[in-house]
Amino acid sequence: MSGHRFPKPSERGIALLSVLLLVAVMAIVTTLILDRVNLAVRLAANADAADRARFAALGAEQFAAREIKRQLDLSPARTVNVGGWIGQPNVMPIDDGSGAVVTATVRDGGNCFNLNSVVAGQPGDLAARPVGIGQFAGLMQALGVGSDEARGLADALADWIDTDQVALPAGAEDQFYQQLDAPYRTAGRLLGDKGEIQALRGMTPQLYARLEPWICALPDAILSPINVNTLLPEQAPLVMMLAPGKIPLDRARTMIADRPPLGYARIADFWRPLALQSQTFGPEIESQPQIVTRWFELDLVIQQGESRWRQTSLLDAQLTPARIISRRIGEP
Repeated sequence: MSGHRFPKPSERGIALLSVLLLVAVMAIVTTLILDRVNLAVRLAANADAADRARFAALGAEQFAAREIKRQLDLSPARTVNVGGWIGQPNVMPIDDGSGAVVTATVRDGGNCFNLNSVVAGQPGDLAARPVGIGQFAGLMQALGVGSDEARGLADALADWIDTDQVALPAGAEDQFYQQLDAPYRTAGRLLGDKGEIQALRGMTPQLYARLEPWICALPDAILSPINVNTLLPEQAPLVMMLAPGKIPLDRARTMIADRPPLGYARIADFWRPLALQSQTFGPEIESQPQIVTRWFELDLVIQQGESRWRQTSLLDAQLTPARIISRRIGEP
């Protein structure tokens, strides 16, 4: 017994504290490991959901392209919205056991202001187009934007796309953007996505949110190909846009409301009420509206539980079969 020493109380306390600290550290490490495992599981689940959504979107695109072509074949001389197939959301379950559903909405992809219409010419030689600039400013004013602000943004857009470095009266070229805290240059090419205009001088998030539903970036520098046979009543500002300051909102609404059930057979029929009042706008504007749609926008929303996937595709229906020209993933 004389050779055995009992630990002092203070030593027992230190040993107990060491054990408690070790247990605490192990608990923290275990928690971190479990968090990493849970994160990895969630990431894997999200990746799996994204893959499912991507494949579902591709399948929906193919189905929509066939359906659009079928509708156009029923009435090749004029595209009409008989039955409300344009602008009507269609909800369909995805047959893969996941419980996901896809909501598909087809819209006339030309019934918007084509941002690329503010210029004319070929790639590498794009010049400002006064008619397109005036229409963009006119649309913005119809949406409540002040005239000076609207003109400034329209000029800035033309300067952003054109291939020269000579600023329009209210515009901005590289000289302005390169003086910013985070300098950049103008594009000098057609826009590939409407979101690019958020880089324009004078553009704000609030203003972009107001314009976003009304604008598009078609792959050609053509005046906005408004189809007067598929315009919805609430799209009357697009008719006002054709001849800014010359077509009042009530007149634009009447021109849509008075449309024949099977649509206008000729563009001249659309203009006739104004022509009877001796209003003319010149051949460039009067030939701008269309009665056959070439571009269609397909908006897809895929919902699976709390997971949501949105994809917007632009289809060229002039090709056989209709072909996807561009895709945008995520919210506008």
